Amino acid sequence: MKYAFIAEHRLLFSIRAMCRCLRVQPSGFYTWLKDPLSKRAQEDQRQTELIRAAWSESGKVYGYRKLHDDLADMGESCCPNRVARLTRLAGIRAQIGYKRRPGQIWRQAIPGGRQHARSPV
Repeated sequence: MKYAFIAEHRLLFSIRAMCRCLRVQPSGFYTWLKDPLSKRAQEDQRQTELIRAAWSESGKVYGYRKLHDDLADMGESCCPNRVARLTRLAGIRAQIGYKRRPGQIWRQAIPGGRQHARSPV
């Protein structure tokens, strides 16, 4: 985040002065310029694409637990917590239950059962 700020404003201010104000090393900034994404970030992007593909194949129903199982079946090695974090960041959510439609009666009448409405005596 700080490096992106420095890169955006380096035409207005000196890089060393901004690094000093933001308390970062100039060498770290120049290293970031060469390779802005870390290896973990690159691996996260790759696995997020695999998760997105598996989620689409499931009909956008699976949650992170089943997506983790799918990745394990594909030969990917990652823990369920990482899959949960990547799905949360990607906005992938499981479809939870199927709600019944309002107005439908699910109980069936019992044949020969008592009627609850009072009848005139």
